[in-house]
This record gives sequence, C-alpha cells and structure tokens, in this order.
Amino acid sequence: MATFPFKIESTEGAARTGTLTTLRGEIRTPAFMPVGTAGTVKALYMDQVKAAGADIILGNTYHLMLRPGAERVKRLGGLHKFSGWSGPMLTDSGGFQVWSLAQLRKMDADGVTFQSHIDGSTHRLTPARSIEIQADLLGADISMQLDECTNFPCTHAEAERSLNLSLDWGQRSLDAFGDRETQTLFGIVQGSNFADLREQSAKGVVGQGFGGIALGGLAVGEGHDQMCASIDMTVPHLPGHLPRYVMGVGKPIDLVESVARGIDMFDCVLPTRSGRHGQAWTWAGPVNVKNAQFAEDLSPIDEAVDCPASRDYSRAYYHHLFKAGEYLGPMLLSWHNTAFFQALMAEIRVSIQEGRFEALRSRLSTAWAATKSSPKAETAG
Repeated sequence: MATFPFKIESTEGAARTGTLTTLRGEIRTPAFMPVGTAGTVKALYMDQVKAAGADIILGNTYHLMLRPGAERVKRLGGLHKFSGWSGPMLTDSGGFQVWSLAQLRKMDADGVTFQSHIDGSTHRLTPARSIEIQADLLGADISMQLDECTNFPCTHAEAERSLNLSLDWGQRSLDAFGDRETQTLFGIVQGSNFADLREQSAKGVVGQGFGGIALGGLAVGEGHDQMCASIDMTVPHLPGHLPRYVMGVGKPIDLVESVARGIDMFDCVLPTRSGRHGQAWTWAGPVNVKNAQFAEDLSPIDEAVDCPASRDYSRAYYHHLFKAGEYLGPMLLSWHNTAFFQALMAEIRVSIQEGRFEALRSRLSTAWAATKSSPKAETAG
C-alpha cells in the first residue's frame, strides 16, 4: 500500500500546513473536501468546485453502490471519469450511512446487512466489499476502512465493543486492500467521548499501518465542545507524519477549532445543504437570505470572497430567487458557500504560514460564537 508523501510546511502551536501528494495532484492542508454524494457536488459543475479552490472531493460508497451501482461506474471508466473530476478523490466506506439507517440494518461480526432506502432491496457490506467498491470499482485515490460509527451518547462498554469491532474491520480492510502503488487507505479512530477508549483506539489504528488517520464518531450530535474534547483526547496519540482527518465536520467554527488542535482534512455536506435552504456562510457569520430584511438589500452576500456568486448578486436578488422558488437560488448560494469554505481554508493556511493563526482564531471565534452546536440531548430538551 502506498503512503502518499505528506510534507509539513509550517506550524503555529498545534496548527499546521502541509502538502499531501497523490498521483492525481497535490492537496494543500488544512483542506476542506466538498462532498460529491452521488457523483456530484450538489448543484455545482465540477469546474466551479475546482475554481473555488478545492483540491480534493469526497465520493459516497453507500449511495453509489445503490445507484447507479459500483460495477456500472467501473464499466463507465471509474468515478473520476464518470463525474468529470480529474483531481484526487476520497471515498467514505459506507459505514456512516448504514449506521444512520437504524431500523433498516443488521450488524454482525463480519459486516452489515441493510435495506436500500431507495427500493427496499437487501445488500451486504463487509470490509472486503467496501474496499472492492472504493478502490477497485470507483477508483478512489484515498479509501476509508469500514468501521462502525458509535452511537452518541453511549455507555463505556458499548463504545469499547464498537471500537474493537472497528479495529477488527480495519485489519480486514487492510488485508483486502493489499499492496497498491497508486492508492492509499486511511484508518478510523473511535471511542466516543471516553479518553481511555480514544487512546486505546488511536494506538490500535496507528499500529495497523494505515496511510492516514481519521477521527470517527464525531458529527453525530455531540456538539461543538465535546467534538473539541474528543479531538484533544485523540491527537496526542497520533503520529505527526500522517494526515489527520475529522470526518463529517463541519461548521466554520468547527474547522477553525479543529485546525487549532492539529487536524489536516475535513468534509461536510453543509456548504451545499445550507445553500439549498437559503443559508449563506460569510466572514460575518450565517445569513438567511429568505428573511424579509434582505428584500431590498443591494449589498452582495460577501464581497470578500472571490466568487461571482459571492460578489455579483445582491442579497435582494437571492431573497427574490428563494421566495420565487427558482432553481438559480440554491445553485448560486451553494456556489458561494463552497467558495467561502475554500476561502476560509486558504486564509487559515496563510495565517499559519505568517504566524497569525491565533489572532484569526480569536477574531472568528468571537464573530461565530453563536454558531457552536449544542449536544443533541440539550437541544432536545
């Protein structure tokens, strides 16, 4: 198995910049990966995604294996050719989506059997099958081990059982992946919000010999503060020479605080999901363009973002598009949000290089304080 060269170029505290080099191009870190769930970053052309500054995108194993089918994608030339994305691509294992099915799945020691949310058909996902789909059929540059996403909240015993299953599946994923010259495989740390289990899982995953390490079990309702605490529990047990990836995160404030703790890679559906629902992310915080206050506001969404959707259309126009139900509204706002997230990562990288990341972190923490997520138990109450 290839371990892609990863060069750390500058640091400020635990925050760091670097370059992860793949055969399809370089990935500047810290990096945010737009999510191409079904072979597309929703509402965007791939050239828009590239122009926004993205070096790498994410593909979704679960959705693509169900439709159009991983074997069909292979016959059509692989996911890069099929989707029109020529740069590096990471695929998730399908484990998170299967976990979210809850009543439609049955887990056992060897894998998971689940029903499709599309037509109710039965499917089986094992570590070996997940690797076959990701690496052989879709052709991912970076594949992820199959893991069990641990419920939150959960007991210590439940978290320990889950992490041991994920360690076993990690080894099976490695065995199935084998020796490859042009692709790599990342392992996933679990352990919920228990420091001893995060340490146990991290040491186990590191010892298995993956090409990168992901922190799993986050973005499952734990809230911002617990997310930060879980990262703090984990990073001290990870080697410095491998890329660190927090899966499914997140809001801009989450990205800033994760970078401050030494994380290099992120993915989240938030930019395009927010864009489809009228929420713009800006340097001043989130803006809901459907609010009546913007009906005659001629100012742009955020002229500091170098994107036509950010600077060339007024908030009044966005307000009109969403109120009228026009397709262009979600398209433009998804484009802006994607560009904003890339602009944020670019500014983070430059600030670390110039030794002013902590000043940036302080300013953004103040501006975005109200966006920090609460734990789902608190929200429900």
